[in-house]
Amino acid sequence: MDIILIGTGNTASILGRKLKAAGHNIMQIFGRDAKAASELAYELDTESTNYWSVVQRNADIYIVAVSDIAIEEVAQELQLTDKTIVHTAGAVSKEILKTSANHYGVFYPLQSLKKESPHVPFTPILIDASDETTLAQLATLGESISTSVQQASDEQRLKLHLAAVFCNNFVNHLYVLMEQYCKKEGLDFQLLVPLIQETALRIQTIAPSQSQTGPAIRRDSNTIERHLALLEKHPDLKSIYQLFTQSIQQHN
Repeated sequence: MDIILIGTGNTASILGRKLKAAGHNIMQIFGRDAKAASELAYELDTESTNYWSVVQRNADIYIVAVSDIAIEEVAQELQLTDKTIVHTAGAVSKEILKTSANHYGVFYPLQSLKKESPHVPFTPILIDASDETTLAQLATLGESISTSVQQASDEQRLKLHLAAVFCNNFVNHLYVLMEQYCKKEGLDFQLLVPLIQETALRIQTIAPSQSQTGPAIRRDSNTIERHLALLEKHPDLKSIYQLFTQSIQQHN
């Protein structure tokens, strides 16, 4: 398919790489930052622009991969009645594109994407569209870069986006807190990496509820009290420890 990418960030960059590798034609990159647009266009061997008036009007699909708050602005600029326009956000309704085109939808990669990473992760694609023809078009596009493509309504995507925040953003924040804790206490955070990896791998074959370990689920009050004593000088961490301990015990 002939594709124009609107955006130059993590999602635009990773999708651009995947789509190009799948044989699609990335016709043009649009970005408000001319330098960033030029750099991504160079990587994908195409052209770039930061002027709406220069955006080509003959692509099959226009993929709006910008921040959630910028989607409406882009929608106002793109008026392409006979083309397909999609955005890539999990928490934004497809209807935000309703006034931009007769054929519109969502092409949401359910993955944490970092354009600087040399590793391109497996990425489930969630799609939704204004009509069956557009939905089939997006399914074909999704299946060219992923073996997991599913239709998801605005409400379903929002709920999955919330789940992703818990599973990824919040969990990673715990890593940040423990990295800082280890540094303050003169400990090597890297010693915890094999444990982190094993926990992530385990849930591929065992339900999370069945793989929970630790003093909270064992109701090991002696260890819990000793941990809390260590956290007296880290009150924020102590509050989190108590909250998680209580939650684990309530759900097991």
